[in-house]
Amino acid sequence: MKAKKIPLRMCTGCGEMFDKRELVRVVKSPDGEVSLDLTGKKSGRGAYVCKKADCLKKARKKKAFERAFGLTISDEIYDNMEKEIENAK
Repeated sequence: MKAKKIPLRMCTGCGEMFDKRELVRVVKSPDGEVSLDLTGKKSGRGAYVCKKADCLKKARKKKAFERAFGLTISDEIYDNMEKEIENAK
């Protein structure tokens, strides 16, 4: 029997590869709204970050999501994402 392939994704904060299920997906919807996707099923362009607030801060400092999505993200959206990650733990 063949072993099932485990999808790996890179954290935009620390740059390490993890199992897709260990990361949180940040999604840009088709209408341009950026939000966290805790279920991993929202439609749109996705980027991944660890479930740690430190990695989100690193990604924010590097402007990794802005590069991945091709738009500027307001501080308010980043603050909401930090709160959601803290609440998800």
